[in-house]
Amino acid sequence: MKQGLLHYRNILVIAVLALSLCLSQKTVESYGDNLQIALPVAAFGCRIATGGGGDYAARFLAMLGTVHLTKWGLGDARINIRPSGSLNGFPSGHMAAASFGASSLINACIEKSPVTKTVVILAAFFVGGSRIESDSHNFWQVLAGALWALLFERGFRKATGRLRRLARKRKDDRMAAGTSRESIGR
Repeated sequence: MKQGLLHYRNILVIAVLALSLCLSQKTVESYGDNLQIALPVAAFGCRIATGGGGDYAARFLAMLGTVHLTKWGLGDARINIRPSGSLNGFPSGHMAAASFGASSLINACIEKSPVTKTVVILAAFFVGGSRIESDSHNFWQVLAGALWALLFERGFRKATGRLRRLARKRKDDRMAAGTSRESIGR
């Protein structure tokens, strides 16, 4: 039964990515724009199904927020200038979103399917390439977006897990000692 569910999960992930391409205008930039939405949405769906949707959403929103705060904070610094000459290029938000979704899919959803993993990795790489091809970002801005995403998706996943375990342990200790919040209020 469980193996069948894993099989359908892989098909569903590939179907979401294929649908995003089918609904795109036939340009490299449009394909990248849609894949940078499809990857994190597919990962969010998977995390909801496996019980980690809240943690995923919190880390994704924190990552996205810090990406945009960084773009704003860097102002007209050279690293923040896009190839087209406009500002707010560092780091690439499209690549950050795609990499966050791809990393989550690979590590928490499709870990037993090398074919689906390869499709997801190529989709994330395509997003980065589409940003460079469309002169929206340079290589370094795209790379920074990918690394930013990995920091929040992999690095902070461990930290939030530790915090959750610590909070649960403290609650269990209070309950064992008879000092739960409910009993304190009485």
